[in-house]
Amino acid sequence: MRLALQYVLSVLFIIQMYVMMAVIALAFFPWALFSRRGAMMACHAYCGWVRFSARWMVGLRSEIRGTPPEGPVLIASKHQSFLDIILLFSALPHPRFVMKRELLFTPILGQYAMRIGCIPVNRGKGMSALREMLKAAKTGPHANGQLIIFAQGTRVAPGAKAPYKIGVGALYQALKRDCVPAAVNVGLFWPRRGLLRKPGTAVLEFLPVIPPGLKVEPFMQVLEEVVEARSDALMAEALADKA
Repeated sequence: MRLALQYVLSVLFIIQMYVMMAVIALAFFPWALFSRRGAMMACHAYCGWVRFSARWMVGLRSEIRGTPPEGPVLIASKHQSFLDIILLFSALPHPRFVMKRELLFTPILGQYAMRIGCIPVNRGKGMSALREMLKAAKTGPHANGQLIIFAQGTRVAPGAKAPYKIGVGALYQALKRDCVPAAVNVGLFWPRRGLLRKPGTAVLEFLPVIPPGLKVEPFMQVLEEVVEARSDALMAEALADKA
């Protein structure tokens, strides 16, 4: 009975989440059309609403740990579900994402993504896509914000393994900026697929900076070690709390 109720609440939460996406997008549209700041404010408002409504509708709290960076940095994050996008955006003042090109054609999401300076990548173009990504990251009009890339290139379920993509190493080497790793446990509560949203505390944690200057291979090794170890620890902590 309790599980059935949680499913019902989860479905209602998902429905209102997309309704509110449209409402907030339309409310901010005149400002966002002419101002990147307006688009940023709309996205921050929406992320705040999702976190608030998840807490009171399905019992899913969210927590940001560590120190969110404010300057121009590269953020290399674990990616388990849509919720880590929400938490990253809500924690940062000027975020933008490296994202797959197909998302440009998603109503509302695609339009706002371009307004805030996200970098679309056509993953089917191989090295050509990598060169275009690097050029956009270094010379785009929003190059001084926090550039977020998901190190494994896609959502990875808790406990599953997937290689870290070379794109994050190429960005680190090209930008010559601090890299802030980020660990998550959000997939335990908000899965990459399915309707059920589980109660608990979803955590995004910013980890100690990896300074510029490493070669790509040792950088990738350090990044994977710290992100995977801390994500595993966050998941173990969450499972212990539920026991």
